Amino acid sequence: MKKNLILSAALLLSASAAMAQDGVFQVKANLKSIGDTLIAMKSRTEMDTILVKKGKFTYKTVLKTPTEMTFASPGAFRGTDRTVFRVFAMPGESAELVGDIKDRFDINGKGFYQQYHQVDLFTENADKAIKQYGDSLTNLIEKGGNRDAIVKEYQENMPKLEAERNQKIFDFIAQHANEDASATLVSQFEKLEDMEKAVGLLSDNVKNGRMKAYYQPIIDQVKAQMKAEEEAAKKQAVGIDAPDFTLKDINGKDFTLSSLRGKYVILDFWGSWCGWCIKGMPEMKKYYEKYKGKFEIVGVDCNDTEQKWKDAVKKHELPWLHVYNPRANTQEEMANNVCGKYGIQGFPTKIVLSPEGKIVKTIVGEDPAFYTLLDELFSK
Repeated sequence: MKKNLILSAALLLSASAAMAQDGVFQVKANLKSIGDTLIAMKSRTEMDTILVKKGKFTYKTVLKTPTEMTFASPGAFRGTDRTVFRVFAMPGESAELVGDIKDRFDINGKGFYQQYHQVDLFTENADKAIKQYGDSLTNLIEKGGNRDAIVKEYQENMPKLEAERNQKIFDFIAQHANEDASATLVSQFEKLEDMEKAVGLLSDNVKNGRMKAYYQPIIDQVKAQMKAEEEAAKKQAVGIDAPDFTLKDINGKDFTLSSLRGKYVILDFWGSWCGWCIKGMPEMKKYYEKYKGKFEIVGVDCNDTEQKWKDAVKKHELPWLHVYNPRANTQEEMANNVCGKYGIQGFPTKIVLSPEGKIVKTIVGEDPAFYTLLDELFSK
């Protein structure tokens, strides 16, 4: 009997060692409200289908580096439900999920996941004050509260709550500097300086160990985004000459931006796939009619197929000028693409040009400030 127990233990150790060596990540789950099918996403292009039986499943995959995996129901992709959750995946280790996906669940296990469970509980507690405050303001809005006053209150009070939360995270990292799971907290920050401060609090073993492959790409991405925003700010600076371009219009004819010199022009960078772009179209149509003849809109389609672009213009009955901006696939194409020339960072982006062809203002997102500007320019 003792020999059998020793043999079994040896086999388990051998299996665990093999799993660690091969980079196998395993997750065992017992979750309520989860349905019978999940899609596991290692990246945007790597997906696996998981069959769930009575809330239980076991999933294994091979990973090269630590990463955050997303699990979602098929309905989440179709927009029919909201079953989406994320799990930090550590190569060579096993996670256990227990709870209710619609309420809360715990991530536990041995090794790394013993540490991560404590990090998970900590972040839940650290976020509590911000969540409660956000929920209270949402309730006020739902009860008919003044939206502008509530937004102003949010802008005044949230920075303090976020600073308090961030300090709690710094303190936790300092107290658990030699634990790999502490490095997962780097992604909790938005500012580069906070991320770098968090990394600086980690022990050298953690900082330069397996978790570097997780946190360093995040930092590098933030740096790249900051650089892109700096370049965009230069390209969109008030008073500079707007880059000229020639693209095909909705009828397949060449349209050149400078042909509209002498009148105000609004470049609207949009796409049929962009929900906020489409949501803003009725108000844009209203203002286009309100100040008819005082300005022109040039809709610059981005990241659509030509047919989807044409179908969207027709479906939403968009009465202004439209041009098709082919997707850029190479660095050279990106540099010469209209989005690249104007430093477009998000959608929709509206750039207002003066009659002299100079940039007046750039508005990113569906922002009421855009319509306020139109009133200021044309209501005289």
